[in-house]
Amino acid sequence: MRRMFPGKCAKIPTFFSQNHSKKMKTNIVITQQTMTSLEIAELTGKQHFHVMEAIRKMEPAWQKIAASNFRLGTYKDANGQLRPCYQLTKTECLYIATKFNDEARAKLVLRWQELEMADVRGKMAEGRCLPEPKKILALADEIIGDGLRLLNAGAEDTLTATQVAKTFNMTVYDFNCVLRDMGIQYRRYGRWNISDDLVARDLVRQRTHVSYSLKGEKKVRTYMTWTMNGLRFLNAKLGYPTF
Repeated sequence: MRRMFPGKCAKIPTFFSQNHSKKMKTNIVITQQTMTSLEIAELTGKQHFHVMEAIRKMEPAWQKIAASNFRLGTYKDANGQLRPCYQLTKTECLYIATKFNDEARAKLVLRWQELEMADVRGKMAEGRCLPEPKKILALADEIIGDGLRLLNAGAEDTLTATQVAKTFNMTVYDFNCVLRDMGIQYRRYGRWNISDDLVARDLVRQRTHVSYSLKGEKKVRTYMTWTMNGLRFLNAKLGYPTF
């Protein structure tokens, strides 16, 4: 059973719906997946009025560049009163997400990937789309790539532990063990983490990798990468000249 938020959008029947655009001259109707500000608030752990405020503040810039407004609807709250809420496309959602912190943005990006993959599986089950396995993976790669580009924007120019280890002529295993013994990092739940006293120094970033099996099962792996500032820090700690 679908879990619903208190109340229901009067103009928006579901949180993840098909938004039908105007008919074109060719009589082709284009459908587009959307998400409401209510679900955005739930996913990111924010108050709905804070999400609404952020959307309103960002709308003028969107209007200027995209020449369109965000779709505004209403829903009934727990007291039966009508309240405003937005219904946003994926592109609009990811634009709004740029104001969120890394964790909230990650949750929103991964939610969109889940919804899009579910839509693909639904079309296949209905017999409307029966691609070969390679085509399924290609479609999954396209869906995943769009979200990961935003999700990993902060780690774009960072180096993996394997890459950094090579600069010190070490295996990645020895490299990680040395940093652990020096108190620079620690391992928890199968992941390496920077020591708490070094968190604020922008030495590392988090990079996320997402993959799907042919059955649509999602696998998410998040790992630590090193910034150029982090590499300089390691050079100094390991006795190598800085650059």
